[in-house]
Amino acid sequence: MKLAAIGKLYLFFLPALVIILIFFAIPAVTTAIMGFTNMDFQFKWNFIGFGNYVKMVKDFLIWPIWREGKLARPNIIINTAIWVFATLLINTIFGLILAILTTSIERRAGTFFRAIWLLPRFTPMIVYGVICLSLLLPTKRGIFNAVRGAVGLQPLDWISLYPMAVVIITGGFIGASMGMVILASAIDSISEDLRRAAKVDGASWFQEIRYIILPLIRWPLMFITAYQTLSLLTSYESILVITKGGPFFASTNWSLYAYKAAFDVYSGTYAYGYGAALATILVIIGIIFSIAYWRIFKFKEMMSEPKIEVE
Repeated sequence: MKLAAIGKLYLFFLPALVIILIFFAIPAVTTAIMGFTNMDFQFKWNFIGFGNYVKMVKDFLIWPIWREGKLARPNIIINTAIWVFATLLINTIFGLILAILTTSIERRAGTFFRAIWLLPRFTPMIVYGVICLSLLLPTKRGIFNAVRGAVGLQPLDWISLYPMAVVIITGGFIGASMGMVILASAIDSISEDLRRAAKVDGASWFQEIRYIILPLIRWPLMFITAYQTLSLLTSYESILVITKGGPFFASTNWSLYAYKAAFDVYSGTYAYGYGAALATILVIIGIIFSIAYWRIFKFKEMMSEPKIEVE
């Protein structure tokens, strides 16, 4: 009887396992194998061992070079670190602020506001890229430059001057919606008795947030931090739409570089093998971050069974 129950359990998970195998496991293994080839547009599996990884070590665009205390040129590693951690900071903090604010007002108004802010999750990135480009148009017709012109200032080419800042702010504000929804749900799940008791004891709104809300939503906050970090490592859509990684790779992160190597003209060919090797390194970095978050945030404690026995 027990074996039959276990068999039914595995049968229940079989569709999900098949989907994971076909769309995740097999492509990941194929990409890793492809990283050991010099495959290009001819799609020939010519194995070259660690040739792509040696090429990666010698790639002048990847490794930072410092001269007189300044970066000699834009590079992929620094861009990726800035993109991930700066955007993560905006995503997490702004999502937390939105969650707190929308749960502190009347429920219907808060729900309506969250629904509006969720629109970027259902709208193609190209729409927000076009909006961003119209705001930052380098001529007087750009909205930001129109404001500058109204006060007597000359127009600026925002994207050329501040490419990383543009994509970080755009990605941060759009990505804050996920943190907002999850953290708002966590706040709504807090017992009203605790919040009422705090108010009875004379706690202000800020004290209620500090001593009641933040300690009780630490697990969702940690989850959002970990999830967004891994998501940003592989994210490049907003950068591709707004700056295309330029000017001269000034806003290109690792994932966009891998995409360009594989699907843009790279050294006269489409370097699928080199792009696959870059993607494989990115997967390894993601695994390292996952293990680090698992240990630092102690997610195992969150998933442990309850100590109270229920019969």
